[in-house]
Amino acid sequence: MKFKNILPLFMFLITFSFYAQNDKKVDEKREKIKAYKVSFLTTELELTSTEAEKFWPIYNAFDDKQYELRHDKMKMYLNKLDDDKINSISEKEAGTLLCQIEGTDKELYQLREKYNANLKKILSAKKILKLKKSEDDFNRKLLKQYRDKAAKD
Repeated sequence: MKFKNILPLFMFLITFSFYAQNDKKVDEKREKIKAYKVSFLTTELELTSTEAEKFWPIYNAFDDKQYELRHDKMKMYLNKLDDDKINSISEKEAGTLLCQIEGTDKELYQLREKYNANLKKILSAKKILKLKKSEDDFNRKLLKQYRDKAAKD
């Protein structure tokens, strides 16, 4: 299995590992990661001041909405999918939950389409591709730090 296929799963799991901690710690960690990501992307993308002025509001709005969808909705789904509950839900309830998960996946897809359309108005195709690569690089770097920290503990 390629790393590209594993990375989204890992990011999904990291998001949910935060749920085990209290909300304050989650918010602090999220803000710390977000600041690190902004710094990383700023360096990698080499945006002009005009591009940066238009890019960051779009990027931040997308990032916040994506986090909201993944955090709030997926947390609800995971609560319904713990071992005890999943074995006791009916087929109808399972079907309903599956439809809700698919709906959230569609919302995420539509959000990304809108985000990409907005990016095309302010950045060249080359910079958009560079952004995607930089986000992947950032996620790999974050994963490495997470693994290194886990190995030390």
